[in-house]
This record gives sequence, structure tokens and C-alpha cells, in this order.
Amino acid sequence: MLNSEEAWRPLADRMRPRSLDGFTGQEHILGPGKPLRRAITEGHLHSMVLWGPPGTGKTTLARLLAEQSHAEFLTLSAVMAGVKDIRSAVETARRIRDTEARLTILFIDEVHRFNKAQQDAFLPYVEDGTIIFIGATTENPSFELNSALLSRARTYVLKRLDETALRSIVDAALADPRHGLGSPGLQLEAALRDRLVQAADGDARRALNLLEIASDLAVEEGDARIIPESVLNEVIAGGTRRFDKGGDDFYDQISALHKSVRGSAPDAALYWLVRMLDGGCDPLYLARRIVRMASEDIGNADPRALTLSLEAWDVQERLGSPEGELALAQAVIYMACAAKSNAVYMAYNSARADVKKHGSLEVPVHLRNAPTRLMKELGYGKAYRYAHDEPEGYAAGEHYFPEDMPAPHYYRPVARGLEIRIAEKLAHLRELDRKQRR
Repeated sequence: MLNSEEAWRPLADRMRPRSLDGFTGQEHILGPGKPLRRAITEGHLHSMVLWGPPGTGKTTLARLLAEQSHAEFLTLSAVMAGVKDIRSAVETARRIRDTEARLTILFIDEVHRFNKAQQDAFLPYVEDGTIIFIGATTENPSFELNSALLSRARTYVLKRLDETALRSIVDAALADPRHGLGSPGLQLEAALRDRLVQAADGDARRALNLLEIASDLAVEEGDARIIPESVLNEVIAGGTRRFDKGGDDFYDQISALHKSVRGSAPDAALYWLVRMLDGGCDPLYLARRIVRMASEDIGNADPRALTLSLEAWDVQERLGSPEGELALAQAVIYMACAAKSNAVYMAYNSARADVKKHGSLEVPVHLRNAPTRLMKELGYGKAYRYAHDEPEGYAAGEHYFPEDMPAPHYYRPVARGLEIRIAEKLAHLRELDRKQRR
């Protein structure tokens, strides 16, 4: 039975591992001989950043490191703490160092939420060893943390827990009579346990929270308490896959969608589209990105892709979810199967580079419009050749770039789709230019 001190604590907190042997998952950094395992077992403290999805054990690892090293453990949440709180923690660390000759670990949860000034506030104390800094983050430290802080801390990447690890955690909670749900006996069929594990989506905290809610709704049957399927369905209803609209999962998944379309993999492209929709991504955001893909990776190899993607966007706006999402799927599958060309994308970037390089070159006089008498007297539009009056509707040899700028070839069609015909047309026109200039 739970004692009065533990009864109010959430199951996820009560079931935190109390030693490395009880820790589940993260073998890539905690397996025998791995650097972090050695640091914990040998008591070699160093500042670090623990980067990984929610519920993978970042806080628990920090606590285990403090306990193994007999260090003081201070914790702050970057969501609520400020520079004043950091200074107070530093003063506490100094006092413990001077009076007890012990080190202090300062654990910063959600450290990516600290701004630059807040991160800089504890840099000197990391540098002089007053505190051992451990930051936990779900965001990419390369983007969210100062380079000065990263240079003083080692980054460890924690991975989402697989279903085997989650089953082990759930089973331990069901069996543990002291900290878990093992007294009085709580029963959950194996098939239902597997469904709960799937709903947790790699997050141990989420798995235990779902289990605890389900246990509160368990049905008494004799001496046993049983979680029926109807209760579990109610508890996990509405759950979504892990998807942070501003974090790495977001950008990783949109990158996977884009690259699947580019790689002509319609099944994979559809999978990532549905993953993002399932995770709560705004369908209109996806519609905008799909339009971008049409121009960047398909371009003039199949101009219909741009039209279809715009129409899918329009359908999504008109019908909303979930009906409109089928149009997004249609556009994604079409584009994944279409001929690919990045010629427009490359040409556009080359032109932008030249605009920055050459500055504000003047428009050639013969290309300027001349709506007034003064402009005509200044020669605006003089000697301009009207293409429609020329053979084949093309003014061979005409120059359309600024006078001091050589004529580059930005657009280089690829030998796929419609761009095969476009390349043939451009080659013919350039041959006409060559003959005209002889």
C-alpha cells in the first residue's frame, strides 16, 4: 500500500528509477562502457545537455547522476525562473561548496526557454566549477542554446522509447505494490496493455499517466480490480502522435514529406502527410508547403503540379477537415509520381545572387517605356524590336540585360517531362541568336 507521503504523488513520479539498473531504455548512452554510464558510476561530474523527446528520462538521469556523485541537486524550470533565481541557486551552491565541500548540480528543465541573457547568467559559474550545469530540452540545442554554453557542456541525445521498453515500464507499475499499482491487484489484459503502449507513442510519462487514469476507473470484480476495454478506450481517446508545432518533430516530419515527394516515393510521402495531420498540424500550413514543393522540385517538368497543389489548397479552405485533406493527399501523390526538375529553383537562386552582386544597374534605353514626349526625345524605347513582328515571333540577337552585365543562362531545363521540349525550344532560339550575331 502507498504511504501517506506518496499517495498524492503521480504514478510517473513514484515510478522513477532509483538506480541505473532500474532505468529502462537509452542503451546507446547508458550501456556498459558508454560515456554517460561511466560518468554516473564513477562519479565524474561534467556539465551536459540532455536532448530528447518528452518522457525519455532526462530528469531521472540528472537525479541519478546527483545521487551517485553525492552532489546537491537543485532544479529550476526555465518556464518560470529568471536571472534572480539563477543567482540564488548559485549562492546556495557556493555555500554548500564552502561549508560541506560538496558539488552542486543545477538542473534546468526546458532550458531552451531561457533567453540569451538568462543563459549567459550562469556561464561564469559553470566555467569556474561553482555549479555543474545539466540542461534538459526537447529542442535542438544547436538552434536554441548559446554556443558559449554548448562549448562548456556535452550533449547527450535521448531517443523515444520503443514499445518493448514501455511494456516493461507499464508491467513494473502494475506489479509494484509499494510505489506502483500492485496493491490491491490491478489487472490489464496484454492486448489492452499493448494498445496503451501504442497510445503513449514513446513517452514513458504519458504511458504511466494513462495507466493511472485508467486505474482510477477500474472495475471491482471480487478481490481484483480490472481495467476493461471500454475504460481504456475512453482514456486513450483523442490521443495524437508526438508532434511539436514549433520543435524538431515538426521540422523533421515536414522535411521527410518534402524529401519523399522529391524522391518520387508516393507511399512515403502519403505516410508523412498523414503523420503530420494525425499529430495536429494545420492542414493549411501543409497546403502552403505542398505548393512550394510543386515549384521547387517539379517546376516546368510538369506545370500541372502547381495548378493541382493550388486547387488542393483551395479545396482545403472550402471544405475544411477532414474532407479537404483528401485533396492534399491527391496533390502529394501526384507530385511524388510526377517528373522532377529543380531548374526553376536553381535559376531563381542564381538570379537573386546576381541581383545582389551587380546592384541597381540601369535598364537599357531600348527597353524603357516612352509614354511622354520627353522620354521619346531622350531615346527611350528607340531601336526596340517588337518580337511579334520578327520571324518566328523572336527578335534574334536582341539583348535584354543591363548594358554592363553579361547575359547569363540561369534556367537550364532538365531532360525530364515537359522540360525536354522547353530545352529544345531554347536551343533553337540560341542558334538563331548565334546566326544573327555572325
